[in-house]
Amino acid sequence: MGKDSINIYAIAKEAGVSPATVSRVLTKSARVSKEKKERVQALIDKYNFKPNALARKLSNTESKTIGILSSDIRNPFYAALFVECEIAANARGYTVLLCNSLGENKLEDSHLEGLFEQRVDAIIQTGGRVDELISDEEYVAHVNKIADSIPVIITGKLEGSECYQVNIDQGYAMEILMEYVIGLGHEEIALLGGRKNVKSTYDKQLRYRQLLTRHAIEFNKDWIIECESYDIEGGYKCMNQLFDSNKKLPSAVIAINDFTAIGIMRSIREHGLEIPKDISVASFDNTFVSEVATPKLTTVGYDYKLLGETLIDVSISAIYKKDPPRMQLIKSELVIRDSCKEIEEK
Repeated sequence: MGKDSINIYAIAKEAGVSPATVSRVLTKSARVSKEKKERVQALIDKYNFKPNALARKLSNTESKTIGILSSDIRNPFYAALFVECEIAANARGYTVLLCNSLGENKLEDSHLEGLFEQRVDAIIQTGGRVDELISDEEYVAHVNKIADSIPVIITGKLEGSECYQVNIDQGYAMEILMEYVIGLGHEEIALLGGRKNVKSTYDKQLRYRQLLTRHAIEFNKDWIIECESYDIEGGYKCMNQLFDSNKKLPSAVIAINDFTAIGIMRSIREHGLEIPKDISVASFDNTFVSEVATPKLTTVGYDYKLLGETLIDVSISAIYKKDPPRMQLIKSELVIRDSCKEIEEK
């Protein structure tokens, strides 16, 4: 490179990093991996590069952009939440940048680093490894490296991390749904879908068993069936497994989310039964699929507007170092539709 062509962009291109990374090395204002730092510094020394005022200022310039890392935007829950985050951000003068990890850890790491490299002002993560019951230590370290420079806000938990948390009270959600179903006279209640190594599912399973005990209802281990995925196919497999067991069917099924409930309802119909005449079905999330299902689903919903606004407000407060609460809980409400029936007294 000629002397006149030496700038942070040329350094970045030769080093194979982003201009923002070069700026961070120059200003020493944020963490950069040792390997990248040495590579960039070697080129800075080689060309005796002296940044101009614009380059020195680059890493401190507010982008007015908030990165959102979602597990899978095809899931109606994440789609609804993202829309509310975008609306809230736009109303406050920010734009959002969406990335999907699609359940892949490597992609999650890559997107997290990519958002950081693109100099977003904060990162919100919904789903993925922040939902794991036992936090991955390497991922916590990766997140903390980023949280050292910009705020990271999650809708889950990462033990040992410096994240802000905005969560749905999953235990309360299960409680209001179980109280409703039991209040209709159901005592034979199955819980289908999800994995207990995911914290939200673990919390729901725990409260499910607590509610059975509270109402002196015997727990049946055959009526908790897990599945790897949280989608329609996962629910379909769970309900088919229940039918294939050749054991007594429950009078009510609680699905881990609306998406799973659609698969459960499909299986029930394929086995010649009617909802709610033969089996009642209820779920969580109150997404658009609960409204278009046949029959319409009784489900526990969340205030997505409040959840999105809270995530954005915490992000902005943290950006400006206003010390927002480290953890906040969003309550749920029961939405009663047509998929559950009252048990007639014998």
